[in-house]
Amino acid sequence: MSVNIPRKLATQTYKKWMNKLVSLGVQIKEPSRVKEYKALFSANYKKARGEQDYHLQHGLNQETKRKLDYLFRCLEKKEVFNSIEDIAHYLRLYLEDSKFIVLFAYNGTGKTRLSGAFKKIGQVLNESTGEKSADTLYYNAFTEDLFTWDNDLPHDTTRSLKMNTASRFIAGLNAMAIEEKVTPFLHRYADFNFTVQHGEIKFHRDVMIDGNLKRVDNIKISRGEERIFIWSCFLAIIQMAIDQDAGYDWVKYIYIDDPISSLDDNNVIAVATDLAELLKQSSKKVVVSTHHPLFFNILCNTIKKSVQLFLHKTPQTERYLLKGTAKTPFFHHVALLKEMKDIADSGTPYTYHFNILRNILEKTASFLGYENFSSCVKKIFPEDEAVYSRVINLLSHGNYSIFEPQEMVEDNKKYFREIVEGLLTQYPFNPKLFEPEASQGDAQ
Repeated sequence: MSVNIPRKLATQTYKKWMNKLVSLGVQIKEPSRVKEYKALFSANYKKARGEQDYHLQHGLNQETKRKLDYLFRCLEKKEVFNSIEDIAHYLRLYLEDSKFIVLFAYNGTGKTRLSGAFKKIGQVLNESTGEKSADTLYYNAFTEDLFTWDNDLPHDTTRSLKMNTASRFIAGLNAMAIEEKVTPFLHRYADFNFTVQHGEIKFHRDVMIDGNLKRVDNIKISRGEERIFIWSCFLAIIQMAIDQDAGYDWVKYIYIDDPISSLDDNNVIAVATDLAELLKQSSKKVVVSTHHPLFFNILCNTIKKSVQLFLHKTPQTERYLLKGTAKTPFFHHVALLKEMKDIADSGTPYTYHFNILRNILEKTASFLGYENFSSCVKKIFPEDEAVYSRVINLLSHGNYSIFEPQEMVEDNKKYFREIVEGLLTQYPFNPKLFEPEASQGDAQ
């Protein structure tokens, strides 16, 4: 982890930081930490007799440097990070002061890599055995890969989902009565059942046939149902970790990345609500990251004391911004619209931003009861609706990558700015939301 801490502090500056530590203790709702923070400063910044400056001590270990860097970031509100690994270290330090972190980031920002980096920090290699110990129970796209389908291609009759029982994630669950642990969670979201034998899961469902309820075996569940099943397994494992089950007594942190892909909004609401209620029982430290505004909002509203963060990657500098969401409204498409406004004002919109702009127009049209986004465009540009709708259609269907962003040509920048400004003029959202330091509290 790269750190950036001052080598020396003037006496006045040193006193200023010591005073700010008191307010930081109030901010994180842990005033008892103030004594520890002050001790960290006073132990590592020393002033020799007759000098005016405090100097950073030599030979500090990496852990001490990270803690000092963390404190300076909190005190100075430094939000820029050079790498995903730096952010992972920062989140671990943040969790020393907080129990929950809920993080919002758009797809392509690096959420899954962040969960992997966070987990990797807690791994310790036992050189004598070659095994790695861990402290993080995590759920992300790789977790889902622990389950694979055998579709019985030769006979097309006996389909099953196989678990990788060698995984530490599954090992504790595999030794228990998996059906007993998982089924109560599964039946909150789905109406099918399952059996498990030797790591092989077979699904069945009761259906009405000729007026009689019959069991249909070896069914192939949908992709959404598969995600719900795997998620139910994870919820069962979380419950076991909370209950200090011996199979998961190694868990110190729980890291959950985007569990709601392929789910409709009804299931998103149910999953978010159930997860929040389950996590509130836990003594474990928790990070949840998502790209889904509704999921984010529900978690934030249900877990009142959560730290709420927004992660953003800047295409120009390839650096990361991590800020509290008090500065970024999360009202579904309004969050996106604020970002589009900032991008339009900056003069550097990229081609893929037309995809996002179209998405905003579609959500606005749906909310207002219009058939499609062109109805909104007609309200904005009554004389030139056909032209602007065609521009949006063409530019939002290109093969534009958010990983290799290309800046728009000048004509398209002009269209982009006009559409954003027109949308804000025709449909007057609260202007406070679009001020540089706007917060949800200010806008209410």
